[in-house]
This record gives sequence, structure tokens and C-alpha cells, in this order.
Amino acid sequence: MSNATVIRRPVRWHILVFLAPAVLVYTAVMIIPLFGTLQLSLFRAVDRVPTFVGFDNFRTLFGDPRWSVSFWNALWNNTWFFIIHMLVQNPIGIMIAALLSSSRLRFRAFYRTAIFVPTILSFVIVGFIWKLMLSPLWGVAPNMLDFVGLKFLFAPWLGKEEYALTALSLISVWQFVGIPMMLIYAAMLSIPDEVIEAAEMDGITGMAQFWKIKLPLILPSIGIISILTFVGNFNAFDLIYAAQGALAGPNFSTDILGTFLYRTFFGFQLQLGDPNMGATIASMMFVIILAGVCVYLFAIQTRLRRYQF
Repeated sequence: MSNATVIRRPVRWHILVFLAPAVLVYTAVMIIPLFGTLQLSLFRAVDRVPTFVGFDNFRTLFGDPRWSVSFWNALWNNTWFFIIHMLVQNPIGIMIAALLSSSRLRFRAFYRTAIFVPTILSFVIVGFIWKLMLSPLWGVAPNMLDFVGLKFLFAPWLGKEEYALTALSLISVWQFVGIPMMLIYAAMLSIPDEVIEAAEMDGITGMAQFWKIKLPLILPSIGIISILTFVGNFNAFDLIYAAQGALAGPNFSTDILGTFLYRTFFGFQLQLGDPNMGATIASMMFVIILAGVCVYLFAIQTRLRRYQF
């Protein structure tokens, strides 16, 4: 129709107004430093003059034995740190959330609070306290095991190369198990009562109800927790530094990408800092995390959407 009028939708300027502060802060704190780090990794100081060297720093990181051995050691330790969290922290969090979702459990609010409290503690406090507790000289762990007749199981876990990283991973699990617990607990509470009632009418109760009804419905939440665990673990630094120092001893057995980056960028003791190689390591951390997130978004999340309401 020639006389038809075109109805234009009003521009919602208020959305931009409300988003602008968050976008500006995120750009200043995250985006600009990220591109600055990527740019710094492409330069090297030659006679104290920044010189563009392309990907030479990356070739040095992977080709020079002095750098590559430390990098692959830190990457493997970081991977093991993540595996421990995935195999211990998240299943325990799911199990606790399933128990807390039971209407017959008393003092649920107290249990939720007690389990979640460690997540708000400082890394420095957690690392220092656990280091004191596990000390073979003045720690309480040997006496506690002796009290129950299991002192033969005690070992200086933070002082042995084969145990130190696993011990620190379990300490981190203790501190952060409350996060997957609360997320899964919230996901279980969001399951419609009609679904649970229908399952009970079909005779599906107890653990069978969890495995057949609740678990498939909370798979999207489990996927989100898994990717948050991945990102958090490959950005880890504080606990290792607080408990084992920048050298991540013994003999670099607890060295992860975060501590390796810290020593390289800022230097430590007699080791001089190298901002360019530090930026190179940071760039590799960004690539690893980005690759993991992309795998989750494009290969896993699309399959989990079928379980969402």
C-alpha cells in the first residue's frame, strides 16, 4: 500500500547509558591490558631499546631448553591441578548439593554456611594455616592421625615432590567446594515440582531419582561449573605462592603457569625480570584458556541445551 506508514521502533538509548560504565571499566581493566600484553610479547629489549621481533619470544619459549622445560613442567602441573578439581571438587560439590536438597535433612542452612565459609577466606590465610597444620615439626596433623591410630599414614606432604602438588590441590578443593555446591543446589531447587512429583508417581525415588531425573536436568549447570573451574585453575597463583613461595618448591614440583609467569615477569631473588618473556607466557595462558572456553561453547554447550527448560 502506498499510503502505508512505516512504524519505526524507538532507539533504546537508556540501554547504552546503563551499559557504558561497565563497558568502560571492563575495557580499562581487562581489554587494554590484554592487548598491551599481546603487544609486549612481540618485542624484546635490545640494548635497552624495545625492538620488534615478531614470534621470536614464542620460539624461544618452546625451543630454548632453559625455557621450554620450565614451561612444560608448569603446564603439566597446571593440568594436574585442574584434573584434581574436576575429579574431586565438582563430584563432591554435586553430592553435597544432592544431600542438601533433601527435605528430610535437618540444619541444612548451617551445613550450607559451614561449607561455603572457606571460599571467602584469603588465599594467604588458607595457605599459611594449612602449611602450619601439615608441618611435621609443629603441625597438628601428625597428632590428629596419631589420636586415631593412623600416624603411619602421615608424611611431609608439602615437602615431597611427589605429594606437594596433589596436597595443595586438595587444599584448594577444600576451600572452593562450596562454589559448585551452591550452584548445583540452586539448579536443583529450580527443577519444577511437577517433574519430581511425576517421578515419584512412577516409583522413582531416592538415588534413582537423582541419577535418572535430577542429574540430566542439571547438566547445563555442571557444564558451566566445569568451564569456571578450568578458567579459575589455569589462572591460579595465590595459593601456590602463599604456601610454597615464588619458587614453587620443592624443586619446582608445584610450579604452575601463574608462578612461572610471576618469576619471569617480575624476577625473583637473583633472577632478573623479563617483561617480554613474561608477556609471552601470559599470552600462552590466554591462548590455552581461550581454546578451552571455545571447545566448551561450540562442542559441549550446544549439546547440553537440550536439557534446559
